[in-house]
Amino acid sequence: MCLDALITELKEYEGLKAKGDIQPIAKALKQAYPNPFCNGDDAAVLPMKNDQGFQLMCGEGFLQAFTEFDPWHAGWCSVMVNVSDIAAMGGRPTAMTNTYWGKDNLHCQKLYEGMAAASRAFQVPIVGGHTNLQSDNPHLAVTMFGHANELLSSFAARPDQSIVMAVDLRGEYQKPFLNWNAATKAPPQQLRMDYALLPKVAEQHLATSAKDISQAGILGTVLMLLESAQLGAEINLGNIPKPEEVALSDWLKTFPSFGFILTCDESLTPQLMKTFSDRSIACAQIGKTNSSKQFWVKQLEQRGLFWDLQTHPLTGFDQNQITNELSHQEVQYA
Repeated sequence: MCLDALITELKEYEGLKAKGDIQPIAKALKQAYPNPFCNGDDAAVLPMKNDQGFQLMCGEGFLQAFTEFDPWHAGWCSVMVNVSDIAAMGGRPTAMTNTYWGKDNLHCQKLYEGMAAASRAFQVPIVGGHTNLQSDNPHLAVTMFGHANELLSSFAARPDQSIVMAVDLRGEYQKPFLNWNAATKAPPQQLRMDYALLPKVAEQHLATSAKDISQAGILGTVLMLLESAQLGAEINLGNIPKPEEVALSDWLKTFPSFGFILTCDESLTPQLMKTFSDRSIACAQIGKTNSSKQFWVKQLEQRGLFWDLQTHPLTGFDQNQITNELSHQEVQYA
């Protein structure tokens, strides 16, 4: 497939296009009570008093088709994706709650069995929630809390930094979706140690920003990070770690169970990559940031413009967000 055709296919991918639905929300939230940490990161950041680090909070909702087709795996993933969001901020998860609406008691039981299994694997307690079995359609959302000593944030990326991708390739697709499952069959201790790498990276100042690879795919995740920091980039598709048997067009749309995009100073790139490779996680420098606000991709001798943030925002969340008239100094924290 030529590069232009690949770019067109990826830009039409529903996982990426759905991120555009956030734009009206971004505009509406400008009228909300202000927070000194902008919306748009993988988890909300609430500074704690007396330099006790940062409280983190994140949440994920799940497609009805996913929860209907594979409720146990949906329950597992509801925990895992939130653990990933907390980790992407340099944090460790502390507790979670859930909200489930459905009608089928057996479906509900399977979903909660998967959630409980992941809760044990990641050692994150389920401390509350809301369940309603009077709804015709199953809907699931999970909220997770965490704590970080040092932050990784999409808004902290800078020009001329390495873009690094870390992904666990020791898995397989959880059909029929493009979800790469390297988690449910892995030893729980391995999972916990792998996710603990992100707070280690933050505390050792090996990277400045991170984002977990989401339904937007690899390029979509890079794009959201760039939008937050109002940067541009160029990446080489040939440098992206991937399973040999998987087509590039599918892999670029894939939601991996463990996959992160990070940025770091060039001098720290080897040490950052070694941190992941020492735990058998594939890791490579796939590109570099710049100040252009244009996102270019290369494939062999071809080069194409994937996105121009100067003319086309994606989510609308960036470091230039306009808050309302309330002063940040009015905000109080725990």
